[in-house]
Amino acid sequence: MLQSKTFNKKTRGGKVQKLVREVYLRDDIYCGASFCKVCDTAASRLTASTSPILILDTNVVLNQIDLLENPAIDEVVVLSIVLQEVKNKNTSVHNRIRALCSNPARKFFVFSNEFHRDTYVQSMTGESPNDRNDRAIRVAAKWYQTHLGDAARILLITNDRENMRKASEEGVSAETIESYVKSLGQPALLDLLVQPTSDVVMKDVEDLRPSKRKVVYQEHKPMSEITSGLTRGIYHQGKLRVNRYNPLEAYVGSESIGDEIVIYGRGNMNRSFDGDIVAVELLPRDQWHGDRSLSLADEEDEEEDVHLVPTSADDAPRTTYTLSSSETETNPVSGRPSGRIVGIIKRNWHSYCGSLEPKPLPSGSGGLVHALFVSKDRRIPKIRIQTRQLENLLDKRIIVTVDSWDCQSRYPSGHYVRSIGEIGDRDTETEVVLIENHIDARPFSTQVLACLPPLPWSVSAEDLANPIRTDLRHLRVFSVDPPGCKDIDDALHCTLLPNGNFDVGVHIADVTHFVHPGTPLDDEATQRATSVYLVERRIDMLPKPLTEDICSLRADVERLAFSVIWEMSSEAEIISTKFTKSIIKSCAALSYVEAQARMDDSRLVDPLTKDLRNMNALAKIMRQRRIERGALTLASAEVKFQIDTETHDPLDIGMYQIREANQMVEEFMLAANVSVAEQILKHFPGCSLLRRHPTPTKDMLEPLQRTAVAVGLSLDVSSSKALADSLDRAVGDDPYFNKLIRIMATRCMTQAVYFCSGDLSPPEFHHYGLAAPLYTHFTSPIRRYADVVVHRLLAASLGMYKLPPIFSDRPRLTSIADNLNDRHRNAQMASRGSVELHTLIFFRKRPTDTEARIVKIRSNGFIVFVPKYGIEGSVYLTTRSEKGSGEWYVDEQQQKIKKMDGTVSYGVLQKVNVHLEVVEPQPNRPKLQLTLL
Repeated sequence: MLQSKTFNKKTRGGKVQKLVREVYLRDDIYCGASFCKVCDTAASRLTASTSPILILDTNVVLNQIDLLENPAIDEVVVLSIVLQEVKNKNTSVHNRIRALCSNPARKFFVFSNEFHRDTYVQSMTGESPNDRNDRAIRVAAKWYQTHLGDAARILLITNDRENMRKASEEGVSAETIESYVKSLGQPALLDLLVQPTSDVVMKDVEDLRPSKRKVVYQEHKPMSEITSGLTRGIYHQGKLRVNRYNPLEAYVGSESIGDEIVIYGRGNMNRSFDGDIVAVELLPRDQWHGDRSLSLADEEDEEEDVHLVPTSADDAPRTTYTLSSSETETNPVSGRPSGRIVGIIKRNWHSYCGSLEPKPLPSGSGGLVHALFVSKDRRIPKIRIQTRQLENLLDKRIIVTVDSWDCQSRYPSGHYVRSIGEIGDRDTETEVVLIENHIDARPFSTQVLACLPPLPWSVSAEDLANPIRTDLRHLRVFSVDPPGCKDIDDALHCTLLPNGNFDVGVHIADVTHFVHPGTPLDDEATQRATSVYLVERRIDMLPKPLTEDICSLRADVERLAFSVIWEMSSEAEIISTKFTKSIIKSCAALSYVEAQARMDDSRLVDPLTKDLRNMNALAKIMRQRRIERGALTLASAEVKFQIDTETHDPLDIGMYQIREANQMVEEFMLAANVSVAEQILKHFPGCSLLRRHPTPTKDMLEPLQRTAVAVGLSLDVSSSKALADSLDRAVGDDPYFNKLIRIMATRCMTQAVYFCSGDLSPPEFHHYGLAAPLYTHFTSPIRRYADVVVHRLLAASLGMYKLPPIFSDRPRLTSIADNLNDRHRNAQMASRGSVELHTLIFFRKRPTDTEARIVKIRSNGFIVFVPKYGIEGSVYLTTRSEKGSGEWYVDEQQQKIKKMDGTVSYGVLQKVNVHLEVVEPQPNRPKLQLTLL
């Protein structure tokens, strides 16, 4: 049966188009109940006999997804009209409800009410789309009631009073979500409920702080006013980034003014969260902040009352606001643009990990109490929740979600989601790191594992006979990796040719031979995007049978590879390049230390050691040539732990040591990536996945230049070549001096990112750090999905396979590139979080005195880098009670903080001695405290 469906659509130009679509209505769509006597029950999901079958309205799904994910909620019908509405309003919630519906362990059934003859509803004259959807939900509930009769009780779940009233008039049973949850007799489930905003906003008399002062934030501007203000240049849009050392200090990168806007104080942040897209209004110039007016914040500072306070009671359109006293450190200087947030364009709220602030237990247990949640992340404000299980949660790490933040509330309001584990337990704290950084650490599903070939796997006769694959088992191939590496995805060879040239090869695990487009395995890898390396374990992008066995280029076993082979002169000039799928048999899997020891031991003259030395000689020439082109040799504070194999506790900690062997491997991986980038772009100029590193702006490099001037250096930042030469000349008596300058230079750079070649013009493809016009990632497909994509492009460019259909879908490719960038950033942050966790564990019983170097000056202290351990932290020169006393002042020109009487001063890059000790200034929030000796 055909039915016309009419709806209005607004065009980009603002006009309204009337669209008419034909809908094919059917009467053979099943209800999903296993006990139904009419429908085919082969694909049934609903088995209820005594409990009701729930039909949810859209707002219940949007607002109560945390509750719906709890196993106590089951026997649920999700209507197709609800799914569509949710998809239009919140992609994240849509993905979560779809996951519930596809989970065979859960009883969630999708009913296509929009295509069923008895449940489809036509829009009525004057009826809004929202009212039409509500009516469609009631019609579907009524149909289920009639269809199943006495076999089941149907219950519509809605918090909409009007919808509930109409349901009652139409003979449909309906309840609020809270009423239904109470009927389950599980009080703990009530903690998962998202309360309507009006129910959770409490006045000052109910505030959990002893202060009785009126604390009011400025109202956010409506979107219409924000849009107009952005157009007229009154407001500026950007993403808010909160300083990890000072939660009262944040920055908004604004393209409209070409600079970062400083946002200082919770009042000026105006209920925004780290990661929100915000609208900012610039403050008058006399209120702009310079670096010397920005400070380090301790936990006591965060408790200060720093909200916006009206200077008068007048309710004028442009009320004047002042910072409360605790927000001002010194008189602001006319330096960096400073502003206040006037509206939130896009929220970045998600789930947060932490614990409840300790408080006395109320008399009697099980009652509803208010509690403050303290996130592990200092950048997140405290969140007020209601709970009935306070006693059980006080010693737990828990997850909380934010629901709202009213302008009359000191804290945002949220709800409890679930417990993670005991506070201080290493596994619990590691899971916190993963959750905070959105890392998917779940075991691979049976559908994903079903895509793997059976074990034991070996190269087959069919593989050997495949004409696209070259047999390279006769070559002396070897790998060089970190010690204990099991997921070996690259190997090398270097053979001296009779003409004096070298046959040099980079052999990469042929992951795409096993990971095919469109399979559950490929879909999972697309989402995970990268493997995540924690201190004590690895979270794989692909299942371990692939990463550690089938694809890993281990010694003495035949493996499939994708090879880049060059003929190189003795001066490392590339004479020819060949790409081929191959079969190799590695003769040795060396660690960096083993490879370095072989090259350094003059007594060793075996063929493998000669190959290593020849390859290293070529790599040195290639590296020098790159540097002469302008490639930067930067540095980062990489930390290496020695872990106890039984307890998994850290036994030692120190800076990661880079050897010539590391640099040798890196040089040939870079060369392979460049060669592959040139090949795929030549054949697929519109859909190649490449990697770019944007050139830093002068403003981004300004802090580095200011530091250099303060220590007597002159850095030329006019080009990457000029900067590289300047960094080479930046030497001093301190052995760590040059490394510190390079670390500081690294922090001035933007992140390198993946992109689709069709989205940008060729000049934008440039990789600043490598001084390369083209670059991609090809050499690590076991642990990076970007490399999997590039392998498919390379194979298609060689005529081995057809390019998968996805490469003709530009928006999809752009989406994949965006996900790769997000996941890569998350993986980096998770690795950093794991290092911080194990640093706390290591120093908890080892208070230590050591040397440090000052890297950043603030008005009440400085930030130091500890070279021996590769860690960074804040050192305070003034206590909270001394702030504003004028004892210290900052000389921005010389990058020094000095005592007013001139007796003591500390400057950037100066060596100082510090005491390291783990303290807990706030309950359940341990930190490594650095104290000046």
